[in-house]
Amino acid sequence: MKHIVKILTLVMAITALWVGLLQTSMIPRSHTWLLPIYFVVSLGCYGLLMVGVGLMNFPTCPQEALLLQKDIGEAKEYLKQKGVDISPS
Repeated sequence: MKHIVKILTLVMAITALWVGLLQTSMIPRSHTWLLPIYFVVSLGCYGLLMVGVGLMNFPTCPQEALLLQKDIGEAKEYLKQKGVDISPS
């Protein structure tokens, strides 16, 4: 929920800036139609940056890997007791 609030706040700020620039005529009218395109491109770059940061900080869980290996061993023993062949083919 925090990300949606952050994005909506950013959209509102950019929209207010765009409308303000249109009202004050600081930017020529021929360039103002490019501002939404710049905004979309900037938002895409921000999204890619956040995905990259998330991948760099991806957590590893060595304890969970050990528990998973233990569960796999228990499952193999259970299947052997039931007479299921679990040898690799």
